[in-house]
Amino acid sequence: MLDPNEFYDEYPPERLEDELPERPISSLRGIQHLYGRLYTLATAGGGDYAAYLTPDQANDLIGAEESLIVVRVDLSGDRPALDADEPVKITQYADDLIQKVAHCKYNAARGIDHSVTHRSGRNSDPEKLARYACERLTKWATDDVVQDVADEHPDGEVIRGLATVGEEESNLDRIRSAVKAELGGSTTALLTVQVRREASVDYEWPGDVPVFNEAMRARKLSKLVSKGQATNSAGQATDLISGERTRTVGTAEDPLNYFLGKQMEKFPGLDPDEAWRSHPISEDGAVTLMNAEEFVDACSYRTFNADVYYLPYFLGRPTPAEAYNLYAALHSVTQADDMGPVQTLYDELGDHEANSEGRLRFYVAAVMKHQMSRFDVYGETLNGRIHYPTEVGERHEQITGSWVFDENDDRNRNRTPPMPSHEEWSLTTYQDFREMIGSGAYLYRTFPFTDEDTDATVDDERIDVHVSILAGDPVPRTQLVSAYVERLLDRDGDDVPELLIASQFAQLCALENADLVTTDAGDTESTLIDGPDYDTMEPEHARTDGGTAALDRTEKLESFIEQTDGLDDPERKGAFLLGTLVGQVGTYQQGYHDRSTTVIDQYPIKSMTKTKVKRITQEVIDKDVVYSREMAKKGSNINSTMYKEVTNAIVETMAGNDPSGWEISTDDLRFYYALGLTYGMNDRSTNKDDATTDDETTDESPDTNE
Repeated sequence: MLDPNEFYDEYPPERLEDELPERPISSLRGIQHLYGRLYTLATAGGGDYAAYLTPDQANDLIGAEESLIVVRVDLSGDRPALDADEPVKITQYADDLIQKVAHCKYNAARGIDHSVTHRSGRNSDPEKLARYACERLTKWATDDVVQDVADEHPDGEVIRGLATVGEEESNLDRIRSAVKAELGGSTTALLTVQVRREASVDYEWPGDVPVFNEAMRARKLSKLVSKGQATNSAGQATDLISGERTRTVGTAEDPLNYFLGKQMEKFPGLDPDEAWRSHPISEDGAVTLMNAEEFVDACSYRTFNADVYYLPYFLGRPTPAEAYNLYAALHSVTQADDMGPVQTLYDELGDHEANSEGRLRFYVAAVMKHQMSRFDVYGETLNGRIHYPTEVGERHEQITGSWVFDENDDRNRNRTPPMPSHEEWSLTTYQDFREMIGSGAYLYRTFPFTDEDTDATVDDERIDVHVSILAGDPVPRTQLVSAYVERLLDRDGDDVPELLIASQFAQLCALENADLVTTDAGDTESTLIDGPDYDTMEPEHARTDGGTAALDRTEKLESFIEQTDGLDDPERKGAFLLGTLVGQVGTYQQGYHDRSTTVIDQYPIKSMTKTKVKRITQEVIDKDVVYSREMAKKGSNINSTMYKEVTNAIVETMAGNDPSGWEISTDDLRFYYALGLTYGMNDRSTNKDDATTDDETTDESPDTNE
């Protein structure tokens, strides 16, 4: 395959212009056809048969010893015969022989290649190679399709001559003996023929004899109309790619296995023999699509137990300049060993995103491969753009770099941030998220695992949201929250996964800020949610007098609630505050009473329902009051309850919204309760500062949180 510089030299703009499609690219088929065209130009070159050849299938044999075995047939005499002196020549396959052997691979377990040139299996022994050499005359030359070509072509006697030589067992014995005698042992090789049609000229290679190319083409085309349940899927129709009326085929091979006879679930009622009507592709177009396979496969990666295809293209008709950029990107992906296709494509094509007039797009599809040729498509879009993962990544970095996550942020002074973070939990720390988002790992860390954690399903939330992020399609907030809660409940045990909850919260904020989350669909049309930026600690609450730990907590809590979009709903806010109080009291029980079972264990996320909110709220406030009195008896100078900033907010919130009448969904309730738990458990403030300020706490008295 030509490298990008060689490609440019071989196909300057004025020449490449003629090779590019005339119609705008607006479908997967258009993308595949362009890929196949570029691949053909870079490997087999131009010409009528270039799209049919598969030179890359034998690249590994170039320069290898004993890699080309040639049966030589002399057709210049009265009867076709093997060359009298050298019936078989064993040589080295080289660059200058690529076009001459004209190899066309056929991917079939027990079939022969479409061309008279055939590639052996890896490290075949001499006996097997001898059989392959004989089959150039006994099997390929006598194939029905090849014989039909011989009957119609003016050079048909060449093929009939091969078959005639193969009819005599003595000739086959000479071939077998020669192969076994000349070979040093097992090897991998191409096996082909040379013919001499006139005594005065030298032997010719298959690529130089038109009838060989015609027969190769006919064999390959025959597989486009008969496959599986289809026996003759061909007819006159308008080609999907060129728009011209021509002979079309219905069972062309396809790197994504769309539109094949086995895709019954995608095309209900599909008759394989009539597939050329529902999906008409011209013969040459079908072959070009098949040549897209290397580029298509290189632009795929595995995530969520499915294969995700991420195919770049330029919307509309590509210019030569865009085609060079696209080829360079595709070539890089095929050569990259240590980098995924998403990052490679970003590196190669990222500059185009900076151009507001850029037409760079990505076709994105998640495909589940059940069998060799049966794939299910679970998510698909033609409108993927680099911009969207980049935007989400930048928004996520802003969230995790804000005072809400970063304990080193100056605005936090000596207090803990609302959310915990840890370097091993990448979604809670500040870093480059773009590759993670593009690869799907971004959702793998926060969304539920599928059943048995093995196969993707058609309703897999991860794939649905992943494709939406790449395509810039907003998803309902309820879908995200539901997935988050399912992941939380999937866990064993009742402990609170604080860092997982923090990761989910950061992701929700980032998606909201990237305009990828809509309000819940209800009676009114859903709208985009403006997420929080957490740029500032609310100035109206900021204190300049030094304050106490309690006042610091009040300032932090009020700022967090006011800047968090979801908490403007009183029911979500109530669930969050209840979780916060449970988290704080539970942490106090563990820290000051060494309780192995705390209110955090007593009221786990999975047990939280609307009917329990009122009762649990009262029970936790009662415990808070008891612990406050206990602290007072032990000498604390504080006369009010602990965590009064939270209890006051709970009373204020629930006074006008009695929990018995809440309409919040269970998923919403549990998610914001879990968020509150995380907030409360991450509050590591003590009253030491207060005590120091008041200077009345004895050394024997434990610090309280008041």
